[in-house]
Amino acid sequence: MYGALVRAHPNDLSASQTFITGECAEKIDLVITLGGDGTILHASSLFKVGAVPPVLSFSMGTLGFLLPFHVDDFSKALESVFQGKATVLYRMRLSCAFFDKDGNSIGSKGEDWQVMNEVALHRGSSPHLNTIDAYVDGQHLTEAVSDGLIVSTPTGSTAYSLSAGGPIVHPSLSALVLTPICPRSLSFRPLVFPASSSITLRIGDRSRAPAGISMDGQASHVLNPGESATVRASLHPIPCINRSSISDPAFDAQEEGAGPGKEDDWVRDINNLLQYNATFRSKALLRHSRT
Repeated sequence: MYGALVRAHPNDLSASQTFITGECAEKIDLVITLGGDGTILHASSLFKVGAVPPVLSFSMGTLGFLLPFHVDDFSKALESVFQGKATVLYRMRLSCAFFDKDGNSIGSKGEDWQVMNEVALHRGSSPHLNTIDAYVDGQHLTEAVSDGLIVSTPTGSTAYSLSAGGPIVHPSLSALVLTPICPRSLSFRPLVFPASSSITLRIGDRSRAPAGISMDGQASHVLNPGESATVRASLHPIPCINRSSISDPAFDAQEEGAGPGKEDDWVRDINNLLQYNATFRSKALLRHSRT
């Protein structure tokens, strides 16, 4: 009935429902995103409290780690979901809270932020390096003098953290990745902690400027010296429907966009998208060497 109405009157919104952010988790059975990786990050941000419904993501032509299906495969993917054949990868999220010098929560509602990729503490527009005290489970780890620090999930390990020199972590693992951004000390290397850990980043009293906080690429807070951010694993991961949920022998792995298949999604992605361990020799050089 609803499908027939949409096909007959695609611009008629009278049959659609509008949900208020933060009050919709229990009313939604499935989330469908169309676009790039940013659409999934935005969908994740809409569910700040409670469990997140399964997410089925379609690429509109853009390649990305979070885009299991190309939009051309929508009928096969939806059929697999509605027949109960879909498999789900629970991608870990982060829970982030902010505190003032006295340890009081910063924020009107007192709710933790839910983050899918990373929490990045950075110097923003300041020309000065940040001085950041990093604590793990209440123990002082180090004083970092750097452009900033990144705490990422395994999913976020192939985003900002990777560009800053962090490790690639399989998304089925539960872990926290701490990656420095341009540290003054060359011995400051990325660290991987168990998901049970709690990481607190406190702006040092000797820091010459405030630090900006961005979560999943969106600016959110400014922390002054003495203020801190505490990051831990969220109790509510985001269930993403896998590409391996459906199988199409006719699919050509070289086609643009992600398609169905039995190969592990992540293995295919690091090879196709990151060109993992690929030679640095360009195609032009390879063609020249064959002549």
